[in-house]
Amino acid sequence: MVRIVKKPKQRRHEIVKASRELFLKQGYENTTMQDVMKKLQIAKGTAYHYFKSKENLLEAVVEDMVTEYMAIVEKALNECEGDALDKMRVLVTAGRVAPHQSDTVEDLHRPGNMGLHVRLLAVTLSKLAPLYARVISQGCEEGLFRTEHPLECAEMLLAGIQFVTDVGCYPWNPQDLKRRSRAIPKLFENQLQAPKNAFNFLYEKI
Repeated sequence: MVRIVKKPKQRRHEIVKASRELFLKQGYENTTMQDVMKKLQIAKGTAYHYFKSKENLLEAVVEDMVTEYMAIVEKALNECEGDALDKMRVLVTAGRVAPHQSDTVEDLHRPGNMGLHVRLLAVTLSKLAPLYARVISQGCEEGLFRTEHPLECAEMLLAGIQFVTDVGCYPWNPQDLKRRSRAIPKLFENQLQAPKNAFNFLYEKI
C-alpha cells in the first residue's frame, strides 16, 4: 500500500477548511481541537504543528473566509468602469455575495458563534473600508462627493451600519431595522455631500 504524504500547505488548508465547517455548524465555542482531529483523522501532533491553539485556528478560518469574500468584491469592482456611484452599487451588491450567503449568515448567528461572527465582521470591515475609500476618492475627483477624509468616512459608515442592522450582534426588532434602513441613504448622502437621492438604492440593498 502506497502512503500518500501531503504537503504542509495542503495539510494546513485541509485543517482550516474542516475547522471552518465545524465552527459554522457546531459553533466556535462548542468545537474542540479534538473535533477537528477526529474529522480529519489526524494525530494531535499534526494539528498542533500547524496551529498552537484554537484561537490561532480561529484567526486562520477568519482569514480564509475574508480572503474568499474579498476576491469576489474586488473582482466585481475592478470590472466596473462606471463613475463612483456605479461602483458604490457594485460594492454593495457584491458585498451580499458568498461567503455571506444566507446559510452562512444563519450559521454565524448560531449560539456559540459570537466570537467567530464578531472577528469576521471586524476583519471584513478593515478590508472593505479601503475599497470604499478608493471609490469615495474617485467620487470627489468627479465632483459627486465632497470629503477630506475618504477612509474615515468609509470606516464610520460601514461600521455603524453593520452594527445597527446586524441581528447577530444584537437582536434588533423589525421596526428598528426598518427605521434605520430607511435613514441609511440620507446618512450616506449627507456624510459625502452627494447629490440628492444618490444613495436611494441602498434602502433596497442593505
